[in-house]
Amino acid sequence: MSFEVIKLTESAAERISEIMENSDTPVTGVRVGVKNSGCAGVAYTLDYVAEPVEGDDHVHQHGVDVYIDPKATMFLLGTVMDFEVGKLSSSFTFTNPNQVGACGCGESVQLEKADLRQLAEARAAG
Repeated sequence: MSFEVIKLTESAAERISEIMENSDTPVTGVRVGVKNSGCAGVAYTLDYVAEPVEGDDHVHQHGVDVYIDPKATMFLLGTVMDFEVGKLSSSFTFTNPNQVGACGCGESVQLEKADLRQLAEARAAG
């Protein structure tokens, strides 16, 4: 049984596919990471991938390829990436069990590294 760093909803995969189709240059997928930002600490990043970067984790779900920056892996383990459309905005959302806080404006989050023992126990149980 394989373990993937993140899971994609069908909505997220559809939006990633649209983004890739609308790219000015050929791309093979997107890369998810985190960067220092905002008042809570970090923000999620999403970039085009023309050529996979050696060392990136790779997730292939619903027909799209997502690569994960290895510096972000421990912060993203167990995350579900979705794409939500509202009345005034649309955006990728991340339901992350490693999130321990967020700023009031929604621009950044506070993340802790995943507890590998807890993940292993949960995987063994279910």
